[in-house]
Amino acid sequence: MIDSQGIYAKARFIASPNWDERPPGCGISLIVIHNISLPPRQYGGNGVIELFTNQLDPAAHPYYTEIHHLKVSSHFLIRRDGNVIQFVSCEQRAWHAGQSSWQGRERCNDFSVGIELEGSDLDPFEDLQYLELNRLIEALKLKYPIEAITGHSDIAPGRKTDPGPYFYWSRVIPAG
Repeated sequence: MIDSQGIYAKARFIASPNWDERPPGCGISLIVIHNISLPPRQYGGNGVIELFTNQLDPAAHPYYTEIHHLKVSSHFLIRRDGNVIQFVSCEQRAWHAGQSSWQGRERCNDFSVGIELEGSDLDPFEDLQYLELNRLIEALKLKYPIEAITGHSDIAPGRKTDPGPYFYWSRVIPAG
């Protein structure tokens, strides 16, 4: 379900300009789960798509004036209705993790795939999101030697809190 170009067949592809090449010989072994909503705690709009494609209008919402200049992306976004959008090929490095470390290894963007769930630290995620997240994880495991699945808060403790207290790890299939 993930082709040789790193594209997930079940996703709608919207290209983000915010990516670069992974370091030579750096394989994908980690999945990082995030949450995002723009404006905060508002769901279903195009804010996340606009942020990841550098089209966020700072006049559209007061919060956007703080973030419109950011050059960020993720490989995937799973909307609250279960729809999956892909912004960056898995073969390329998306800019989702920032300054990060996993088990002593720095620069998690180099060796991870980022999955954003439309949500926040303050709201439970939808059943359809868990369903599609697990389908996506299965597809990633078939294509890449995934060793671990973790949250943004685990690779950037003190700096990030997502996927947050309403994300139930018990509903996620394991990496191995």
